[in-house]
Amino acid sequence: MIRAHKFLMRPTVRQGQALGEMLRDHCSLYNGALQERRDAYRHASKTGIQYGMQSAQLKDIRAFDPERQGRWSFSSQQATLRRLDKAFTAFFRRIKTGDKPGYPRFRGAGRFDTVDFPKNGDGCRWDCAPHDPVTRVRLQGVGHVKVHQHRTVVGTVKTVSVKREGKRWYVVLTAEQAQPEPLPATGSVVGIDLGIANFLADSHGKFVPNPRHGHKAAAKLEAAQQALARSKRRSKRRRKAVERVGALHRKVRRQRLDHAHKTALDLVRRHEVITHEDLKIRNMSKAPAPKPDPETPGSFLPNGASAKAGLNRSIADAGWGVFLQILTDKAESAGREVIAVDPRNTSRQCPECGHTSAENRPTQEKFHCVSCGHTAHADTVGALNVLRAGLVRRQAQQA
Repeated sequence: MIRAHKFLMRPTVRQGQALGEMLRDHCSLYNGALQERRDAYRHASKTGIQYGMQSAQLKDIRAFDPERQGRWSFSSQQATLRRLDKAFTAFFRRIKTGDKPGYPRFRGAGRFDTVDFPKNGDGCRWDCAPHDPVTRVRLQGVGHVKVHQHRTVVGTVKTVSVKREGKRWYVVLTAEQAQPEPLPATGSVVGIDLGIANFLADSHGKFVPNPRHGHKAAAKLEAAQQALARSKRRSKRRRKAVERVGALHRKVRRQRLDHAHKTALDLVRRHEVITHEDLKIRNMSKAPAPKPDPETPGSFLPNGASAKAGLNRSIADAGWGVFLQILTDKAESAGREVIAVDPRNTSRQCPECGHTSAENRPTQEKFHCVSCGHTAHADTVGALNVLRAGLVRRQAQQA
């Protein structure tokens, strides 16, 4: 199996400058290849240029500009061209499926933050000697950069990527390793119900509170964004304001990931089978369609967009999608089973008599069955129904 590791790099001043130049030159290569594709489509009878044709030109480009392009790894430049080719492949796929196309755009110097090395040892080398207490990564044109390795990399390192986040530099590794030993059996099964008031409720009646990291940082973010809007373009003050906004967003993201990892790890350690709702998060967070006023052409009726925007922010702040992906990955490594079930009527069906009705849930938290009178917390009832549906699906798959 393939596992990814992300470590903080600690470059010197000169190495930091070289890393910035590496990103700048790869960005220039990306934009030049994009311009060539645009020109070929416009002037050459709409015949396209493929990755192989642009990759064959790299040798001449490196010879023509040895100071900017010749100093970097050839394979990393191929990876940058392949990245552009993937963008065009996705563009044409969206056209065929009828989605919003999203033509590949030119990248500014501040919007190109990653350089990939497809093979460890080709333009880069992960240097982690057992007798050396300091871990380093060697990058062509940069040198040996110190890395803060906070955990052991198990297996064979396959690819290396260098990523910039604000003023920090990270190295991202992918390592191929054997399937780890599964965790000891516990004999426990659980259903979970994700929500806003509580991040998670399980079928055993336990709740995980919603940390609301984005909501807590909203005041600081608002002040930082206002300062950014008031600053003059291309000024030193604006650069500092941009860094401040980015730092706040990255902090919220790290807090959200930390909470998701800890919650998922606790579930995986305690339960063998975990069932959850197969949520369509993108559809749930869509803005409501406008309602034209039939009596007044050009005007619209209230459609609840303001309230829906607040709900959408809460859904994004909870980070359900990230949590479910982390839960699935950890369960796979631990030998656990994760089952997604249809979310329809999970909070409206009575777990005692099976009666399904919208009146069974009079409030957000309370569940009261109008048929048998069963009363419980609505999120716990939803988790119970999710667990039962998951076990039924599991038995059907095993049969």
